[in-house]
Amino acid sequence: MTVKAKKYLGQHFLNDELIAKQIADTLTLKGYSDVLEIGPGMGVLTKYILEKPITTYVIEIDEESVDYLQANFLNLAPRIIQKDVLKYDFSAAFENRSFAIIGNFPYNISTQIVFKTLENRAQIPEFSGMFQKEVAERICEKEGSKVYGILSVLVQAFYEAEYLFTVPPSVFVPPPKVESGVLRLTRKTDYTLPCDEKLFFRVVKSAFQQRRKTLRNSLKTYNLSDNLKANTIFDKRPEQLSVAAFIELTLAIETDQ
Repeated sequence: MTVKAKKYLGQHFLNDELIAKQIADTLTLKGYSDVLEIGPGMGVLTKYILEKPITTYVIEIDEESVDYLQANFLNLAPRIIQKDVLKYDFSAAFENRSFAIIGNFPYNISTQIVFKTLENRAQIPEFSGMFQKEVAERICEKEGSKVYGILSVLVQAFYEAEYLFTVPPSVFVPPPKVESGVLRLTRKTDYTLPCDEKLFFRVVKSAFQQRRKTLRNSLKTYNLSDNLKANTIFDKRPEQLSVAAFIELTLAIETDQ
């Protein structure tokens, strides 16, 4: 029995054992004793995670894949969660325990998986896996680049992001049209913000939604005082600001009189 990849689920099954092992080996096993694999498909990556001294859980929305995994990974069967990861409450499996996330992520929900990780960062000290190369590069990019954007800033506010290696389309069934990239996120020791978190998210999104404009123009709706608008930071475009600068900017807006 094999599982047919379903386009509407964004499935591209990895069929290269060496790369599967390399992805599993991105786990450092530091700071957690559970790991959740998202979208295991037919378990190519799963079997290498199961070799680790850690408790493996998998979450899979595709019923056909779940049936395959239950038949082929008997020791994993009690920890196969047949749910939509974007709607799943992680505390149902992990209560308040820390866990890592890993996966060959479905392209069509990969960004949403990252945002869900940020929401649950108090429980997720490490996150690694495969994205479209362009998305992986964006998450890891630093300021000063055209690729740097909302995802870069929001992720790097809480995690250290490392781009690890590139994977060609030929190792997937069916092969995607683009290259893939594997990254690892390691939560910062201090993953709280000194500014209002919701305001920080709003400021970053507002700035990049008009990325060609200076911050003075893109943040007009915040009704900033003339005194604050005179600050030279407002002469800059968003890709020129580091994560630390965005935090400073949010603090300045927060305390603006």
